[in-house]
Amino acid sequence: MAHADDDARQVVPNTPGTHTDGVTRRRPLRERHVEETVRVAVPVRTAYNQWTQFKTFPRFSDVVQGVEQVRPTVTVWTIGYGCLRHRFAIEIVEQDPDAYLAWRGLEQHPSHQGEVEFRPTESGGTALTVRMFMEPRGAARILTRSSGAARLTARLVRGELMNFKRFIEGLGQEGGAWRGTIRNGRVQHDHPEPPRSRVAQWPVG
Repeated sequence: MAHADDDARQVVPNTPGTHTDGVTRRRPLRERHVEETVRVAVPVRTAYNQWTQFKTFPRFSDVVQGVEQVRPTVTVWTIGYGCLRHRFAIEIVEQDPDAYLAWRGLEQHPSHQGEVEFRPTESGGTALTVRMFMEPRGAARILTRSSGAARLTARLVRGELMNFKRFIEGLGQEGGAWRGTIRNGRVQHDHPEPPRSRVAQWPVG
């Protein structure tokens, strides 16, 4: 996997505003502990559709053990190795089909946020860039600074992106899709929302 090219690093500009596709997105991460890019030999729509099937992550991930959907924009993830497990919730705060997805951790210690961008390549594939920022608190802040945790996280993200690349290229097509838009943590509805009892669950795979 290659690190982000200069053009891949500019997928989201440094200031918020209306993009050429007419979509106004949030301000991107200013501070990044990690940024990794992988080029995937499937179209953007296919890569994006599969990525949004969060429940399929354990099928290719080395660390994700399970994903539960608890609200339309909130999922609970279980990660770990062997008998070690960590369970935490994340909220999708922004999502644009075939382009962009941003999340934030709902934990307080440490807090984290991230974003993933999907950009078409000249060959018809996808440049998929993940950025993550973690903000440890208290003793964890000292540990992070002294142990090179950012480099460790970068290696982990790089490995997971390669796992996703092999998975989706092996499939050749997505196993499902969710094509909705999210703004500020709220799903945007094109039509008036139906009665609560009839609202479909987010089909995450």
